[in-house]
Amino acid sequence: MLMSSILGENLFDEFFDDFTRPAKRVVKYNNPSASVMSTDVKESEDGYELHIELPGYKKEDVKAELRDGNLTISAVKNTEKEQKDENGKYIHRERFYGNCSRSFYVGDAVKEEDIKAKFEDGILKVFVPKKEAKPAVEEKKYITIEG
Repeated sequence: MLMSSILGENLFDEFFDDFTRPAKRVVKYNNPSASVMSTDVKESEDGYELHIELPGYKKEDVKAELRDGNLTISAVKNTEKEQKDENGKYIHRERFYGNCSRSFYVGDAVKEEDIKAKFEDGILKVFVPKKEAKPAVEEKKYITIEG
C-alpha cells in the first residue's frame, strides 16, 4: 500500500524498506533540496521573524524579492567537484545545479525598505513588520444632471 505525503514522496517507503529488504539504504547525495528551505515563523507584537534554513548556500546564492505583496526567497547552487590521479585522468567527477524558492504573502502595505534580512551560518533571518493596509478612501463621483 502506498500513501503519498504532502511533499509528493511516499511517507512509509523508507520505514518499511528496512523490514522487507536486506540492509540497503539509498542516500541522495548532492541533493540539498530535501533539507533546504525549512522555515520557522515567529510572531511578535512588531512583526514576523522568519528563519529559513539554506545549508550549503552562500549569501551571494540567495535573493529576496518583494512583488505584489509576496516576499519570494530564492537560492541557486552550482557546484563542481573534480578529482584526478597523477596522470591527470579523472577518477571522480561530480556536478550539481539546482535552485529552490519559497513565497510568503506579507501584504501590500509592506515595502522593500521595511524588510530586514541577514544571512548567517546557512540560515537566512528575515524580519517583516506588521503593517495594516490603509483602507481605500472612497471618492464620491457625481453625475451631472442636465435640465
